[in-house]
Amino acid sequence: MLFSEILGLTHLKNHLTNSADRGRIPHAQLFVGPHGSGTLPMAIAYAQYILCKNTEGENTTGNESCNLKFSKLSHPDLHFAFPVATNDKVKKHPVSGQFLEEWREFIQQHPYGNLFDWYQTLGIENKQGKIGVDEAQEIVKSLSLKSYEGGFKVMLIWCAEKMNISAANKLLKLIEEPPTKTLFLLITEEEEQILQTIRSRCQVLHFPPLGEEVIEDALLKKNISELEAKKIAHRADGNYTKALEILDRDESEEQFERWFITWVRTAFKAKGNKSSIRELIKWGEEISATGRETQKKFLHYCIDFFRQALLTNYKAENLVFLEPQTKGFELKKFAPFIHGSNILPITEELEKAIFHIERNGNAKLILTDLSIKLTRLLHKKA
Repeated sequence: MLFSEILGLTHLKNHLTNSADRGRIPHAQLFVGPHGSGTLPMAIAYAQYILCKNTEGENTTGNESCNLKFSKLSHPDLHFAFPVATNDKVKKHPVSGQFLEEWREFIQQHPYGNLFDWYQTLGIENKQGKIGVDEAQEIVKSLSLKSYEGGFKVMLIWCAEKMNISAANKLLKLIEEPPTKTLFLLITEEEEQILQTIRSRCQVLHFPPLGEEVIEDALLKKNISELEAKKIAHRADGNYTKALEILDRDESEEQFERWFITWVRTAFKAKGNKSSIRELIKWGEEISATGRETQKKFLHYCIDFFRQALLTNYKAENLVFLEPQTKGFELKKFAPFIHGSNILPITEELEKAIFHIERNGNAKLILTDLSIKLTRLLHKKA
C-alpha cells in the first residue's frame, strides 16, 4: 500500500518515513485513532516502506518484487493478528492464520473498514471476536523464526484492544524484548482498553480526524457532485468510513435513526405512563434480538445524536452535521431537552450500557434499565 493512497495525515507520513530513513524505528508502536482516520492503511504502508527498503517518502523506489508482494498482502515477513471467532468455516480454536484469504479481501475492499465490517465479512455479526491465547501462541511461534528475506519481521495487530488478559500477558515479554529486527505495530480505537503494561512499552501515535477538504477530495473521485461531496464530508465528522456509509446510504443508519427517535419519544412520555413503559420494554426486546456489535454500534450512534442535539441547543450550528430524515422530527425542537445538566449523565449511561454489552450482559435488561434512566434524564431541568 502506498502512502499516496492514504488520505491526509502528511505530518504522520513524514514522521514515519523520516524515522525509518534514519534507522530509528521503535520496536513497538501503537497507532491510536478511529478506523476511518486511516490507522490500518498507514500501518501497512509503513510496514511496506520498511520491509521493501523504500526511501524518499514513498513506496516505489525500493525492491519492486517486494512491493508487488505487498500489493497482494503476501509478503512472508508481514504477519497479521486480528479479532476472530468461530464461523461456518472454523468450528473451534480460531486464529488469524485461518482467515487470511478473507482478511486480504477485506483490506482490498475496505481499507478504512471498521470492526463491524470485518465481522460481516466473516459472517459473525452476532458474535464478538477476540485475540485470544491461541492467537498469542501463534504470534510467539511465527516471530521465533528468522525473517524470510533477512530484514525486519513485522507483526501488525489490528484492534489490539480485543486482546484478552491471557493473550496480553503471554505477549508482554515478547513486546518488551522482541527478537532482533522485529517490529510490533498495534492498532486500536480504544487506547485505555489495552493493558497498561503493554501501552507503556509502545511509542504511541495519535491519529487526528481527517479534514473536511481531504474527505471531500476523496469523495469527488467517486463521481459525485461537489455540493454532495461537501455535504457528506461535513456530516462525516473527520471519519472517512462514516463518509462512505453516508454515500452508500447505509441502511443501518436509517434503522438506527428510527430506533433512536422511537426511543426518545417513548421515553419522554413515559413519566407516569405505564403503557409507555411497556413500549420501552418492547423496544429493548427488538434491539436485543440483534447481534451485540449492532447493539454497540447503535449506542455509539445515540451518543453522537445527543451530542449533536447539545451543539444545536447551544447554537454551534457550524459543528452540526446530523440531518434526521424522519418526518415529523426536527433536531431543533428536540435540542432544548439536551443541555449541560443532563448530557454527561446521558453519555455516561450509554457508555455503561456499551461496557456491559461488550462483557456479554443480558442486552434486554441493559437496554430496559437504560430506557428507564433516560425517562428521568430527559425531564431534568437545565
